[in-house]
Amino acid sequence: MVNFRLPDVGEGMHEGEILRILVKSGDFVEQDQPIVEVQTDKVHAELSAPISGIVTEITSVA
Repeated sequence: MVNFRLPDVGEGMHEGEILRILVKSGDFVEQDQPIVEVQTDKVHAELSAPISGIVTEITSVA
């Protein structure tokens, strides 16, 4: 299992808002495939899967 965390987006940003999740549980994703859209105070970006595999669960941590 790989936990996906908000990567360092620079400039001291430590949080962002999830705008859209592009995959669902059970989907197979390729490494570098966009899986979520996020927005911070300074950037709107798609974040990619760090590895290939099957999405088993989507949760959030506050």
